[in-house]
Order: sequence, then C-alpha cells, then structure tokens
Amino acid sequence: MNGYYVYIMECSDKTLYTGWTSNLEKRTQEHNDGKKGAKYTRARHPVRLVYTETCSCLSEALKREVQIKRMSRSGKLELIARASR
Repeated sequence: MNGYYVYIMECSDKTLYTGWTSNLEKRTQEHNDGKKGAKYTRARHPVRLVYTETCSCLSEALKREVQIKRMSRSGKLELIARASR
C-alpha cells in the first residue's frame, strides 16, 4: 500500500465530488461503473479524476477530505488549478 489519497472527481454534469481511497485507479473505476461508486456519482458518471493529494495515514486523509468538502466550488477549482501548474 502506498498510503491514502484524497481526490476530487469532476462528474459529467461538471459538479465536483471529493473522497478518499487507498487505490485511486480502483476507486475511479468503481465511480464510473456506477455499482460501488458513491451514490452521488452513480447518476453523474462518467467521472474524471482532476485532483489528488497523498496522505500518510487514514486519519490525515479523512481530515483533509472534510477540509476540502467544506470549501466553496471556487476554492476547489483554485486548488485544482494550483496543482496542475
């Protein structure tokens, strides 16, 4: 295991979904399959991974997920933009 990741997915309707995982590839596939993905993304797939952060432990990932979820949409878009520079 390489740690935990906090991620942001862009859904087909351009909304943003934030979550955490220990396997980005598998979790992205689950969201796009629509069966094991989050209820929110089931009706909004395909999703596209637009942001990731690596965390050293689950506790750190969960705390960061909450911080990002509390951000405004514009704050999340700025986070995505800064990471892609």
